[in-house]
Amino acid sequence: MGAPTAPRHTKRRQGVAAAVGGWSVTHRWAAVGIWVLFVVLATVAGSAAGRADVSDSEEVPGETGRSAKILEDAGVDEPVGESVLVQSPDGALKASAAGFRTAVEDVVRAVEGTGEVTDVVSPYDSDTISADGRSALVQFRMKGDPETAADRVEPVTDAVAEVQEKHGSQGLLVEEIGGASMEKTFDDAFGEDFKKAEYSAVPIAFGILLIVFGAFVAALLPVVLALTAIVATMGLMGVVSHVQPMSDVADSVMLLVGLAVGVDYCLFYLRREREERARGRDARTALEIAAATSGRAVLVSGITVIVAMCGMLFTGLADFEAMGVASLMVVAVAMVGSVTVLPAMLSLLGERVEKGRVPFLARLKRGRSNAGGESRVWRAVLTRVLRRPKAAAVVATGALVAIAVPALGMNTANLTLDQEFGDSLPIVQTYDRVNEAFPGGSDPAEVVVKADDITAPEVRRAMADFEEQALATGASKGPIDIEVHDDSNVAIIEVPLVGGSDQDRAEKSLALLRDEIRPATLEAVDGVEAPVGGQVAGSKDFNDQLVGAVVPVFLFVVAFAFLLMLMAFRSLTIAITSILLNLLSVGAAYGVLTMVFQHGWGAGLVGAEGVGAIVAWLPLFLFVILFGLSMDYHVFVVSRIKEARAQGRNTADAISHGVITTAGVVTSAAVIMVAVFSIFGTLSMQSMKQMGVGLATAVLIDATIIRGVLLPAVMSLLGERNWHFPRALRWLPDLEHHEPRPVPTGSVPPPVPADSPLVEGSRR
Repeated sequence: MGAPTAPRHTKRRQGVAAAVGGWSVTHRWAAVGIWVLFVVLATVAGSAAGRADVSDSEEVPGETGRSAKILEDAGVDEPVGESVLVQSPDGALKASAAGFRTAVEDVVRAVEGTGEVTDVVSPYDSDTISADGRSALVQFRMKGDPETAADRVEPVTDAVAEVQEKHGSQGLLVEEIGGASMEKTFDDAFGEDFKKAEYSAVPIAFGILLIVFGAFVAALLPVVLALTAIVATMGLMGVVSHVQPMSDVADSVMLLVGLAVGVDYCLFYLRREREERARGRDARTALEIAAATSGRAVLVSGITVIVAMCGMLFTGLADFEAMGVASLMVVAVAMVGSVTVLPAMLSLLGERVEKGRVPFLARLKRGRSNAGGESRVWRAVLTRVLRRPKAAAVVATGALVAIAVPALGMNTANLTLDQEFGDSLPIVQTYDRVNEAFPGGSDPAEVVVKADDITAPEVRRAMADFEEQALATGASKGPIDIEVHDDSNVAIIEVPLVGGSDQDRAEKSLALLRDEIRPATLEAVDGVEAPVGGQVAGSKDFNDQLVGAVVPVFLFVVAFAFLLMLMAFRSLTIAITSILLNLLSVGAAYGVLTMVFQHGWGAGLVGAEGVGAIVAWLPLFLFVILFGLSMDYHVFVVSRIKEARAQGRNTADAISHGVITTAGVVTSAAVIMVAVFSIFGTLSMQSMKQMGVGLATAVLIDATIIRGVLLPAVMSLLGERNWHFPRALRWLPDLEHHEPRPVPTGSVPPPVPADSPLVEGSRR
């Protein structure tokens, strides 16, 4: 025999991930330097540009937004209103009693003495004494910038507390409530809660990675890359905020998503590189294979997540748009970092990536997988699934459908204060007492009247008629306050709505104002604009916009995810099953939320007793986030199956190999996500608790039942139909990777079915 010839390569175009990874390995110091420079420049640019946050007029659409916009354009800063409730709970003292009067006078003197308030009004000079005579409100406004009122309200609340201490022996309650005092209370109670949750997410992720890799350096690398991606994105958010304003909630979501996908992408890449080295590949070859396989999976899943996040831009809600832009930016940055700087870092570190090994963890890891990187646990599970795929598919689908069924009766609502915070804060009880004593509530409807001449007799008469009809029709029981700003030709009419904190009743009163009273009075005057805002109106406008956004967001996310799957895997069957499995995962998460937070099943375990509803914005938010994150696992697993198929394995063997070799990394990634999301499930705010439980549950279901049982069972049942790609669709752009792979001369590769798209790919 002659000397062996060098391997020849099939003529296949090199994918983007492989090309970029190869460049990074060859120019590793340049790749690392460019990444560091990018992070620094993004941070500096964000600091220099400053940050523009969502304004009041942008936060809520509809009439609420228009009313805020009129005030912004007119330069009218509404001072933050505060009230002090003076109440005799048992009715022993009426408002007319001397002791009651003394308490009210002490409140007036105390708040005025702080120097932080203005426009103090005694209940004896206004109509703020309850019908039963045992409650009264002292009303005033905070001086200065409304945005900083919460930072300056503490001296006022302290002064009120002193009055309570003085008159408590008489059986009187003296309690403050208002925009500033409530914001201050919630910040004090939950601000540190949020910080602890955010700070603990990183150590938890690192701890899990340390268990996964058994080495300190290998565990630290994904965390460092994720954190640098987050830091860079924070800078970019400052620049982008001048086009798309940002918000605090966008920061929190960006951190969650950035940490989740940043660690996941690095985990996928790093695990594949280590797996190839464990098989005896040299360092360069292992990195090339990781770039061509896991690198491509990262690109496809990253693009899919970005597309899903773009769905939030169709809501028309500023906070959702901010969350969408922030999330897609951090995913894009993490994705780019994973396929550029990560291979360079791995090339630089070489064997040193194993530094800081923990012997116990290393032995534990060897016990869970074989030399080929296959999980022994998942091999045992998958063997049973593939032995009876039909039974496995029926059982798994039936279980998920049963979990999802309660979601059909999901009740969404804007949570009241007692639902959101329970009875853990005294100010929530004060809020309830004010609403009970004064049914109009502490936050009235706000009619912003804009006219060419606000002092014109016909405009003044229209405002008086509006006030009269609001009282006569029962929309309000008063007192109605009218504040005119002559210089700006704007007036603000504050109308306490009948119904108070009862959203349904209050919305009926709001409808009377908007649909009947306003057209007959204010809008009957030419040139007058009078949008109705306020808390109740804002809640209704927000919900109306949210409901209207459901269909376009759903269609956009599903349609584009379907197209991406078609182009990435060149298979109609895989694209369809991807969508169906993801929808099943999201449906199961909805079902769990409904069972726990609406029906109270196991609510005591997460501190959610008595909520009875799902916060209105959560289902749409979860759909977008979960649909994107679920694609991470799906793309990674199916890419490995497709790769095994391209190497000549039959479909059944490719499914088994693909799922088993990815099960460990998918499980590890899922554990990190579940742990991070579960932190938010421990917060006291029910909306954050629901978000954390929903995300954690969905990821857990997706990584176990969906990817470990249902996906292989369904693909096994479909067989060769998995690779079906109609000729009519072959015009679509081809995102399938065709990496060069050596084929030794004289060797006979395993047969590939003639109808396989792999054969078609070689013909192109």
